[in-house]
Amino acid sequence: MRELFPGIRLRPLWAGDTAKAFVLEMDPGSRWEGVDVHSPGPEEVFVVSGVFNDGERDYPAGSFIHAPAGSSHVPQSAEGCTLFLFYPEG
Repeated sequence: MRELFPGIRLRPLWAGDTAKAFVLEMDPGSRWEGVDVHSPGPEEVFVVSGVFNDGERDYPAGSFIHAPAGSSHVPQSAEGCTLFLFYPEG
């Protein structure tokens, strides 16, 4: 597990030839530094626990988010959250 930003930790789960899967943990009040741009492919997100905010709206536990290639957001969480991330194209 490595800390990406204060209060935001990334745990690699699996990596194939092109696809990858991770668990991302965000502490209460944590915020991504800058803008998270999805390249070269999309990002698939499942909110395992807590509430995730993409800079525009809240996604409670059980939510699924598809972020197309080239899209961007500013990940943050007021109460903290755990996310399952899947990158089908790396």
